[in-house]
Amino acid sequence: MKVNRVVPNLECASLQQAKDFYTRVLGLRVVMDHGWIVTLADPQRPETQVSLTTHDETAPLVPAVSIHVDDVDAAYREAVATGAEIVHDLVDEPWGVRRFFVRDPEGHVINILAHG
Repeated sequence: MKVNRVVPNLECASLQQAKDFYTRVLGLRVVMDHGWIVTLADPQRPETQVSLTTHDETAPLVPAVSIHVDDVDAAYREAVATGAEIVHDLVDEPWGVRRFFVRDPEGHVINILAHG
C-alpha cells in the first residue's frame, strides 16, 4: 500500500468564513466543495491541501486527517489485523470514495481512503 496524499481536516463553525480566510490569506483555491466539506489547494502545488468541514456527512465525527492511499482495502485489512480500533467501517461513499476511520494510539481519528 502506498500513501498518495495527507490532508488535514479542520472542523469549522462557518465554512464561508474559513474558506474566505484560506483563499485570501494563503491564496489557496477551492478544488472540491460538497457543501459540508471544502478542500482547498495551493495552485502551484495542487497536492498541498487542507479540508474545512462543518461535520461528516455519513460518519459520527470529523476525522483529524485524511490519508489517501492506493489500496484502501489492503489498509483496512492491515488495520483490522493489527487490532486497531475501527471507528467508521469500510464503505463506498456516494461522492466517489471508499474509506474507513481508524483511531490512532493517541486518540486521533484518521480517515483512510481511496478514490473510486
